[in-house]
Amino acid sequence: MTKTPDSAVRSFIDRHEEAFLADLADWLRIPSVSADPGRAGEVRRSAEWLADKLRATGFPVAEVWETDGLPAVFAEWPSGDEGAPTVLVYGHHDVQPAAREDGWDTDPFEPTVVGRRLYARGAADDKGQVFFHTLGLRAHLAATGRTAPAVNLKLLVEGEEESGSPNFAALVRREAERLAADVVIISDTGMWSETTPTVCTGMRGLADCQIDLYGPDNDIHSGSFGGAVPNPADVAAALVAGLHDADRRVAVPGFYDGVVELTDEERALFAELPFDEAQWLKVAKSYGTQGEAGYTTLERVWARPTAEVNGIWGGYTGPGGKTIVPAEAHLKLSFRLVAGQEVEKVRESVAAWVSAQVPAGIRYEIVFPGATRPCLTPLDHPALRSTVRAMERAFEQKVLFTREGGSGPAADLQDVLGAPVLFLGISVPSDGWHSINEKVELDLLRKGVETSAHLWGDLAENFRR
Repeated sequence: MTKTPDSAVRSFIDRHEEAFLADLADWLRIPSVSADPGRAGEVRRSAEWLADKLRATGFPVAEVWETDGLPAVFAEWPSGDEGAPTVLVYGHHDVQPAAREDGWDTDPFEPTVVGRRLYARGAADDKGQVFFHTLGLRAHLAATGRTAPAVNLKLLVEGEEESGSPNFAALVRREAERLAADVVIISDTGMWSETTPTVCTGMRGLADCQIDLYGPDNDIHSGSFGGAVPNPADVAAALVAGLHDADRRVAVPGFYDGVVELTDEERALFAELPFDEAQWLKVAKSYGTQGEAGYTTLERVWARPTAEVNGIWGGYTGPGGKTIVPAEAHLKLSFRLVAGQEVEKVRESVAAWVSAQVPAGIRYEIVFPGATRPCLTPLDHPALRSTVRAMERAFEQKVLFTREGGSGPAADLQDVLGAPVLFLGISVPSDGWHSINEKVELDLLRKGVETSAHLWGDLAENFRR
């Protein structure tokens, strides 16, 4: 039996929390800004610091992995128990740029505790959420008397997430054998609020494109030629106007093929969340909602595919008028995808739709850059249930469910490793990711430690291979 006693976990954390926070502060002082080439050495120093600390924690394997860009960290600690599941925890050690002159109240790379808050770049995104697993694991071992975790535990901590993870998929493919796992846990996410602990069950994918439309070889006189030759700006406007139908459904034929629909249970769980739409609109700095008919705001941003116009330009935009038929016009579109949609199928559908809409006399090019697949964990998955139980023991209250409307590298792990992806994070919206005065709530960070301590034993008992 590997269930971890709650009192033993909390007692261990009480005795070691001060040293844990001191170590975390040391890590936060390293300005591992992946977007700044001048700080590539600091990203490497961050990776080496983490590998050293993981070895000190007890991991028998902790390595700095090279990529074509900045380094990642891999660590592994086998359970030794026959049939124990293998769990891979993902996070990242690079951070967003930050400087005092940006408006920070303190030096972003000199961690500062105010009350029960720790301010520093990376405190929540993502060093704090990676590091809580180290104390959680030690508490798990101490409270159970084990000398190795109840699961085969692996960590992969990326060094380029804040720069778009340009080398991550290649790294995962290269090291797929060593990364093989039964379940992946992403600790680079958050909760609904300080008082409403939640587990994220999915993220949308992303496909985007640029459409370049060309008419005459150069701008021509609208009095001499207007109305008699096709206008690429007209075509761009027509594409935008035709992107949605009257119910705000995406009008691209085949776009919804394979979409996994929301269940009644999922809709009911979303409805349990204390969502204040008026406050949400204030955060968005918007003045009203709009979206696919028949769905709530949360359902639209978490569980429905969408199409957005990110940019449209062409023709004359200077002061006064210029009576021309422009030579070219351009569009940028993005499509958020949900479980069941295939990136290549969506691209093919969009390309076919554009081809059918563009009239003779207009040449066009459509380019699809990188894409991210969606991921979704079923509510009845045993590893998800283990995560929820571990959080409920730590928070001593019911844990609710969310999804994420954005996209991230989680799908690369899901696709290459063929393992379900779960999300375990304790950050809250007020933590200021990518903003000034980023912080982590120390009481929530401790809850993350407790959750980690309870999770490994629960997974070992309820998610056997």
